[in-house]
Amino acid sequence: MGVHLLTGDDESILRAKAHDLVHQLIGDGDRSLMVDEFEGEEYELREVADAAQTMPFLTDKRVVVARDVGRFNADDLPPILGYLDNPLDSTDLVLVGGGGRLAKKLTDAVKAAGGHTTNTSPPNRAKDRQSWVKVEFEEHGVRLDAAAAARIADQLGEDAGRLEGLISVIRSTYGEGVRVGMDDIEPFLGEAGGVPPWDFTDAIDSGQTTKALTLLGRMMHGGDRHPLQMMATLHNHYAKLARLDGVDARNEQEAADAMGIKAGFPAKKALGNYRRLGGSGIHRAIELLAKADLDLRGDSDLDPELVMEVLVARLSRLGRR
Repeated sequence: MGVHLLTGDDESILRAKAHDLVHQLIGDGDRSLMVDEFEGEEYELREVADAAQTMPFLTDKRVVVARDVGRFNADDLPPILGYLDNPLDSTDLVLVGGGGRLAKKLTDAVKAAGGHTTNTSPPNRAKDRQSWVKVEFEEHGVRLDAAAAARIADQLGEDAGRLEGLISVIRSTYGEGVRVGMDDIEPFLGEAGGVPPWDFTDAIDSGQTTKALTLLGRMMHGGDRHPLQMMATLHNHYAKLARLDGVDARNEQEAADAMGIKAGFPAKKALGNYRRLGGSGIHRAIELLAKADLDLRGDSDLDPELVMEVLVARLSRLGRR
């Protein structure tokens, strides 16, 4: 028996992983006799601790599940912290994040109790996300080839919560134990999801206009970002570069100091972008942003999406200098 803490930013993935874990813990047992679940805003951690401390009846163990434990603050924790000081061998306690930021006292107590903490959030890097997609399919009995995994990862983008449903559809269509390729999965992919903002700004910085416009559309449609939110992303990006203007940073450490961030890849990349654009390029970018911002707020009759497309095309041309 043990203690399990599941964390993550995507509620649908978190819920799916909790379901899979509980199913695994139950095994061939009777769910109605083994499982106590707590969900919603009404339950208190005292009830969870009481259930976890209760001996099993007609089964060899109990599984106690508490969801959205992020809604509890430090003052609410004493009952569950008391249980974690001496957890029952016959209980599997499953604590599922959500509802707010997890209290550090809770995560520390789970660790001290020898519990297992699992972060269900998918990785950010494209290559790592492809591997994650492949592993998720394999855990459900479906083998993807590399091209199919890459295609799914690209299509879902930030909308990784759709993966569980996609796996279910493909598994029900082709069965378990089969190898699935790109032609097999293409009809089930649906609309492209959003993408991380750094993919978007990287495309602009490298002068890839077509790619930047494609990603803009995905962020506004698949990612449900309003044009003004996109403007905020671009303002933040170029404001950081503007901090390098006149500083004469010679390395990533000096660039990091000027931008107020830690030294590392982001500082190195920003320094490279600044050197390519130069002070005049940064100033021109700020001018373009200011004009587009006014257009979005009523100075122009152009459709907001068209305003953003024109802006992104112009900014990406600066990146070709």
